[in-house]
Amino acid sequence: MNLTRFPRVGLTLSATPLEYLSNLTQHLGGPNLYIKRDDHTGLALGGNKTRKLEFLIGDALVKGATHIVTQGATQSNHVRQTIAAANKFGLKSTVLLEERVGDGHDDYYANGNVLLDQILGATIETRPGGVDMNKELEAVGERLRAAGEVPYLIPGGGSNPIGALGYVVSALELIVQANEQRLAIDHVVHATGSTGTQAGFLVGIEGSSGHIPVIGVSVRAPREKQEENVRRLARQTWELLGLRGEFPDAAVVVNSDYVGGGYGVPTEGMIEAVRLLARFEGILLDPVYTGKAFAGLVDLIRKGHFRKGENVVFLHTGGSAGLFAYRSILAPRPAFAR
Repeated sequence: MNLTRFPRVGLTLSATPLEYLSNLTQHLGGPNLYIKRDDHTGLALGGNKTRKLEFLIGDALVKGATHIVTQGATQSNHVRQTIAAANKFGLKSTVLLEERVGDGHDDYYANGNVLLDQILGATIETRPGGVDMNKELEAVGERLRAAGEVPYLIPGGGSNPIGALGYVVSALELIVQANEQRLAIDHVVHATGSTGTQAGFLVGIEGSSGHIPVIGVSVRAPREKQEENVRRLARQTWELLGLRGEFPDAAVVVNSDYVGGGYGVPTEGMIEAVRLLARFEGILLDPVYTGKAFAGLVDLIRKGHFRKGENVVFLHTGGSAGLFAYRSILAPRPAFAR
């Protein structure tokens, strides 16, 4: 699998750690739990999008881009990391934030990733929830082109075949780490949203004959829709790499039982999961993606989905900056004496 022919910049502090969760393994009494720390990729508090941006920014620079344009929800982790990556290579950036969560509060619209977006210095535009964000992205690109810029448009989540290459790399990295630790991985579990992480990871696993079962816990779409979206992008990424044969569609498995009321809407399971990993292992999840995915993992363990003695890796895709946007839900305000 030759990745060297694709333009790429250096952004990720890799290899990100693969750690054993001894306390939580004992507490839950199920499989052996491990965590792949892609929350430690290093760029502007880290996260999975940094891996994708290595290839996306590399492609942008080769094409002579002067201005990066992308979009995401108000508390988008992708947007934060994209602005930081653009800054690192001297590119301007404009970002579109969709008001996707209808009942957000002051912290949601002013804290967390939004605060970091402002500190990083992008031009920020907002759009109402439900609009066609891809069309909005294209319109901004045309506007910038007319003003003399060379825009490079990055879809939400950085999830296209070029961006997905970042998670081909992550899968190959995990296989090497498992071999070094003499760890036979039985399952991988992670959050799936814009599909680039799951699609790229599966291409990396299947393209290297790893054949490790992967469960994507959906944070937004129903199972059938999410699986088809992942398959589509995985096929495109497989073709981009020129791999032999066809991508094995059966490798795509999505569980949508933990979405709750919708994207970014808190659930009791998410709150419990955030507290469990923090209090047993000192690791912070996020309320939108990894919190719901880890809630799914915990519930599946309690239901006996995994056998005792199996080795399960949770792929931590970052996003802890979003915790500050959900403060009133995750913890009451302390009453400090004055």
